[in-house]
Amino acid sequence: MKYILVTGGVISGIGKGIIASSVGTILKSCGLHVTAIKIDPYINIDAGTFSPYEHGEVFVLDDGGEVDLDLGNYERFLDIRLTKDNNLTTGKIYQSVITKERRGDYLGKTVQVVPHITDAIQEWVMRQAKVSVDDDGVEPQVCVIELGGTVGDIESMPFIEAFRQFQFKVKRENFCNIHVSLVPQPSTTGEQKTKPTQNSVRELRGLGLSPDLIVCRCSTPLDTAVKEKISMFCHVEPEQVICIHDVSSLYRVPLLLEDQGMVEYFCRRLDLPIEKRPHRMLTKWKEMSDRTDRLLEHTSIALVGKYTKLSDSYASVIKALEHSALAINYKLEVKYIDSADLEPSTQQEEPVKYHEAWQKLCSANGVLVPGGFGVRGTEGKIQAIRWARQQKKPFLGICLGMQLAVCEFARNVLGWQAFTPIFWPASSSCSKTSELPD
Repeated sequence: MKYILVTGGVISGIGKGIIASSVGTILKSCGLHVTAIKIDPYINIDAGTFSPYEHGEVFVLDDGGEVDLDLGNYERFLDIRLTKDNNLTTGKIYQSVITKERRGDYLGKTVQVVPHITDAIQEWVMRQAKVSVDDDGVEPQVCVIELGGTVGDIESMPFIEAFRQFQFKVKRENFCNIHVSLVPQPSTTGEQKTKPTQNSVRELRGLGLSPDLIVCRCSTPLDTAVKEKISMFCHVEPEQVICIHDVSSLYRVPLLLEDQGMVEYFCRRLDLPIEKRPHRMLTKWKEMSDRTDRLLEHTSIALVGKYTKLSDSYASVIKALEHSALAINYKLEVKYIDSADLEPSTQQEEPVKYHEAWQKLCSANGVLVPGGFGVRGTEGKIQAIRWARQQKKPFLGICLGMQLAVCEFARNVLGWQAFTPIFWPASSSCSKTSELPD
């Protein structure tokens, strides 16, 4: 088994999930069986109780596991089926260790972060890496592990220490560390700054991990001088500094990695039994990426939801819309509308916001109402559904969105009135069925 650990520095949300997915994609294109594990250092057992504003959407796996949205990226990029145990959290680790302690498995020893927590992390990774995620049931050959957060976070320290030990347990030729860092480019000078990356790598190395590849996230391609500077101060060869600049589509990232010799590097570093030039699968990726840049027809979909301030709240829905639009050669524009802004109460309190929301809705070619929780904003969703029905606009309701479509039809077509349920006290006695309230 080959293990590739992806860590991040400087800021969170830098794109580790896309990098991890892209690494897995180019290795799978070489004919290898690849699996993926996402580590989240928070103490929650899983992502099921999170607000979408915390970490984006809660991605639901085939086995019912409620996990981080990055596992959705893994499944989409790699065409695999993950399980809830592919998402490892601090809460899961501590829960398993405490269960063992209560059962007496540690034979009276003092249970500590080192070695018990770190050992539990390593055992979990090694066990889960062997679980097949492909339809053919073959055991994976490569496991890509993404460590959430940034290097230096107090929450991620046990995991960093676990992988410091892990690299020696599995031997150097079976372990590789990719560090994703930010190279900012202030608009005042336009100069690409390497100091944040230098500090991040220095901190990672101080914790016992030396990056084999440094992936630099930047707005424009790295200058040669900047690349050489990072190479010199971060103790890696220039070819080990990879540039991932802003691109027109996320699906160009695997192509960028492949163009910069990542496959050849993995062949040397991990002694992988593959051909040096993957093509069949990546050719399809290139065709898809090129097609996104050539789309001329345009369509817009109004996404009416409660968490529209963060697009990651509806990541899977948006990806499904993008893929659907691409399949029929349309360029997609998603118009995010806060459902509460469509309600009459907003018209009285904030009329400008109300009219802007309705203008967005009326100019859309279709309406999508996704899932949600709670009462807030539901009346606004019903208003949007009613407008789509009356104007004969294409409409899709997902989860709560479909339930509210039923409510809207019952109210405005069948004439059923909304009512408040009457809950009778438990002590109330009704001797006959006919005495029960309707």
